[in-house]
Amino acid sequence: MTLRDRIRFDRNELAGAFGDIGTDLPLIVGMILAARLDSASVLVMFGSMQILTGLVYGMPMPVQPLKAMAALVIARQVTGDALLAGGLVMGVIMLVLSVTGLIEWLARVVPKTVVRGIQFGLGLQLAMLAVKDYVRADGTVGYVLAAVGLVITLVLLGNRRFPAALFVIAVGVVYAAFFKINFAAVAGGIGLRLPQIHAVTWDALLTGLVVLAIPQLPLSLGNSILATRQVAEDFFPDRKLSIRQISFTYAAMNLINPWFGGVPTCHGSGGLAGHYTFGGRTGGSVVIYGLMYLTLGLFFSGSFAEVIEVFPKPILGVILAFEGLALLLLVRDIGGSKRDLFIAMLVGLMCVGLPYGYAVGLLAGVAMVYGWRREETDHRHPA
Repeated sequence: MTLRDRIRFDRNELAGAFGDIGTDLPLIVGMILAARLDSASVLVMFGSMQILTGLVYGMPMPVQPLKAMAALVIARQVTGDALLAGGLVMGVIMLVLSVTGLIEWLARVVPKTVVRGIQFGLGLQLAMLAVKDYVRADGTVGYVLAAVGLVITLVLLGNRRFPAALFVIAVGVVYAAFFKINFAAVAGGIGLRLPQIHAVTWDALLTGLVVLAIPQLPLSLGNSILATRQVAEDFFPDRKLSIRQISFTYAAMNLINPWFGGVPTCHGSGGLAGHYTFGGRTGGSVVIYGLMYLTLGLFFSGSFAEVIEVFPKPILGVILAFEGLALLLLVRDIGGSKRDLFIAMLVGLMCVGLPYGYAVGLLAGVAMVYGWRREETDHRHPA
């Protein structure tokens, strides 16, 4: 495989670079504000992990914030110190699973039907979030922006010459430039800032394990590892990624991030689907995306609150909705079996509708699949 097959920088990779911004940016902003994190540290480390991942994988393998941890922090249930320590704990857990080979055993045990169910649940959750929280954000103007973005996306989706995401983002930039951004405030916050060294305490590690890592683990196993490998195989069948490779880079990121003030990160099937849907085919889209955060952190983190207004929420909502749709549509390949489709749909609804839904859906789905298989075996071979 040539370098051009692994890393390209063209208009389609640039368009694909915005395929995951609807998920990432609100979580990052929410964590910075709720936990009073250093914005330069968070943005620089998040961008750096994107760049490294794009170079390592040579495909649009994204880096995302750990969603369960982000939700708990934004709800102000834990401190910033506990958040960073929780990321370190997840790094250690994933390293152990990778080195021992337990992660590969899990991949063999969890059926594809259950993985599709987890993806369906995440896609449904993203689509609901897009409609409920993003499109409605700016009232009537927001609906107009979302409608314009939707029409552009429907007309240009899949167009390699005129990538949809570039035009959708352009609408948001133009709107923000004329109606939202305070350019004087942005200029006042420009200046070089570097990540800060951060110490992790034992108390924070304990809180990170009990309050953050345990709720996060099922979602990470289901979506960040198993589902991401499955989506990579769906979109890039000639690129054979191992479960151990994905879990190892997951571990490495979280063993590095906390010491420099970076939020916990993972890979994600939704992010990969988002980059691919809007045009990304190589690691170039992820590198470009990472450079955006790196630039914001190094030079604009002093006026970060103003800079993020470049992306109005309704525009993010359109991108997020199509990211969710891409995940929902992956269930098509098991549509030939009514039983498998039923299990996948049920697992997805559990993920969305129940407390600790991803853990419940994962366990219940595995139990249903193996229960049905055992029943079929008993019918074929009666005692």
